[in-house]
Amino acid sequence: MNKHHEPTGPSAAQEQITLRGPAELADALPYLLGFHPTDSVVMVALQGRRGRFGGRLRLGIPHAPQEWQPVAEQLADGLVAGSEQRGPRPEGIIVFLCQDPEPGETPADVMERLRPFAQHLRTACGSRDVPVPEALCISGGRFFSYCCPDARCCPPDGTPLVLPGTSVMAAAAAYAGIQVRGSLREMEARLSPWQPPRTGAQEKALDEAAGALVPRILAGADREQVGDETLDAARRLVRRIEQTPQAPDWPQADAADDALITDEEAAVILLGLQDRTTRDRAAEWMEGPAAGSVLRLWRALSRRCVGPYAEYGAAPLTLAGWVAWSTGDEPGARVALGHALRLDPDYTFARLLHQACNEGLDPEALRHCLRQERSSRVAPRKPSAAGSRRKPPKPPGSRQDTPCGTDRPGAAVARTDARRRGGQPGGTRNRQ
Repeated sequence: MNKHHEPTGPSAAQEQITLRGPAELADALPYLLGFHPTDSVVMVALQGRRGRFGGRLRLGIPHAPQEWQPVAEQLADGLVAGSEQRGPRPEGIIVFLCQDPEPGETPADVMERLRPFAQHLRTACGSRDVPVPEALCISGGRFFSYCCPDARCCPPDGTPLVLPGTSVMAAAAAYAGIQVRGSLREMEARLSPWQPPRTGAQEKALDEAAGALVPRILAGADREQVGDETLDAARRLVRRIEQTPQAPDWPQADAADDALITDEEAAVILLGLQDRTTRDRAAEWMEGPAAGSVLRLWRALSRRCVGPYAEYGAAPLTLAGWVAWSTGDEPGARVALGHALRLDPDYTFARLLHQACNEGLDPEALRHCLRQERSSRVAPRKPSAAGSRRKPPKPPGSRQDTPCGTDRPGAAVARTDARRRGGQPGGTRNRQ
């Protein structure tokens, strides 16, 4: 179960739309999140007398029914407390349970199977003096209401969802430039590791890369040199990807990107990105014309973290989430960062970015910090009075090693990251 909540704030475009009834609420859900949630419980806070959409929260539906009651309590606490931190207490909460039927099930079967979970959620919200005016189950292209007893408007077999792109919400979203990026399942598939039988060669390449790198580190190889080699290899792949137009359909697009990268190239870069300083330097590639190609590279490398190297995916997933957030794709950023945190809940950089993205902070503050860090690193050094000998770099974990050592807004993400990390040698597993 995904235990990382994904709250977001309301958009200005959504404040201008009035939704009436469960049909329009069900249709609006993908536009509220930016994707079609699958296997998800979504809770949306209502603010003020007019029921303006406020904070929202998504979580994977727990598989075990015995988890439903404690999870419902946790979700109600999280949404109410989060709303109070940003403003007034919610006047109500809308609940959505989204899950497609299993083989042999009908959408109505799913609705009945999840009914106890819906009741736990309604009770948990009610016990906090926040009513649930509507709770919907969306399954198999139909929606069901757990609150409406009138079979004339909410029949037992459910009501078909409106055709995509034909509703008032779809028109308003298109006007506002809001995009629905497919289903959550599709977005996660773009970041998930390859599965057998195609994993053997990549796993072997990772073994060989690790076997070659560790002796270099033990023999005293310069950490900065290893990082430079990693980033040079990544730059070559970015240029290669830039020269290959992306296919409009994501399975074909991802397959084409995979074909551009050899197993050996992927292994060398993945091993190098486990060093936090190298990863932080890679995070500087977050804007400009090449940002789309950089995002394609981090996604492709995430798919190469196979077998026992699954946790190595935290680094490229975090970088993918950062580039997505930096370029305006907040839903894609939350999915990638949430995926990184499922692999490694203690990966500090992903956790801080996830929190900042969910709280609606402006990524420009962190972009500014990274630009400063890059400028200070590439600026020519002035020779000292003792001569022009280059000063040795400060040890990892020092102030200089942070992605941003200033007191500007947004620097807390980088400073907290720096305070919590140790001095692991390049190429070893680093969880920060």
